[in-house]
Amino acid sequence: MTAIIEKAIQGIVARFEEGDIPEAIAYSLFPAPDIPSSQWSLLNRVLLFLAGTMDARGIRQWNQAGRKVKKGSKAIYILVPRMVKKESDAGEERDVLIGFMCRPVFRVEDTEGEPLDYEPPKVPDNLPLLDKAMEWGISVEALPGNGRYYGCYSPEEKSISMATPEETVFFHELAHAAHDRVIGGLKRTQDWKQEIVAELAAAVLCTLVGKTSKTLGNSHRYIEEYAKTAGVSAVQGCLRVLGDVEKVLKLILEPAPEKEEQEDRMAV
Repeated sequence: MTAIIEKAIQGIVARFEEGDIPEAIAYSLFPAPDIPSSQWSLLNRVLLFLAGTMDARGIRQWNQAGRKVKKGSKAIYILVPRMVKKESDAGEERDVLIGFMCRPVFRVEDTEGEPLDYEPPKVPDNLPLLDKAMEWGISVEALPGNGRYYGCYSPEEKSISMATPEETVFFHELAHAAHDRVIGGLKRTQDWKQEIVAELAAAVLCTLVGKTSKTLGNSHRYIEEYAKTAGVSAVQGCLRVLGDVEKVLKLILEPAPEKEEQEDRMAV
């Protein structure tokens, strides 16, 4: 059990070094309402975020909610205080913290059964370019929203998590996934170039599906904020990453191999 605790702590330290923790903390401050994890410590809610979920419970808690843990699912571990009763010099008994221990919990994504009281947004089956994510082996999952963070791409989990069904959010995260493939690994920080590449590519994809009126204003503000961190204007920031944006869009829009082969055969 000590080894599990050390592994959990080391993982958090590593994520601090990679720059993930500020976003994780911001996300974790807005847990889904009326679930056990809403009462957990910030540390444990961060562990949930890093595990790609916003709701996790023990087997008994899931059973009480009418759900079963799927066969073969792996637990994630949270840290809980270990309290013992000790008698003071005055003869009074009190609870004393002597350390921490791990408790296994399972993600809501690893359960099945009765519907929950809250419902995360569903990922539309007809989401444009969803087949591209599937082609790359990337799962697309829904998460309860917090009004601030709407999506994230995890290279380790090969997953895109969405707290909204909006195409522009999916396009942004899909662009991150494509950029990851183009450059052979994203920086694990909120890098201004990576964010501008993703948002500019998303804006282009929105244009292709006719969503520009709703999204271009937000995209410009997003790009402008990240460009400021590099001391450049939004236009300058976009110009600096156009090469990567072009590669990302080509990768996303190129036909799947099997589809390309079928078209070649039909042409013959």
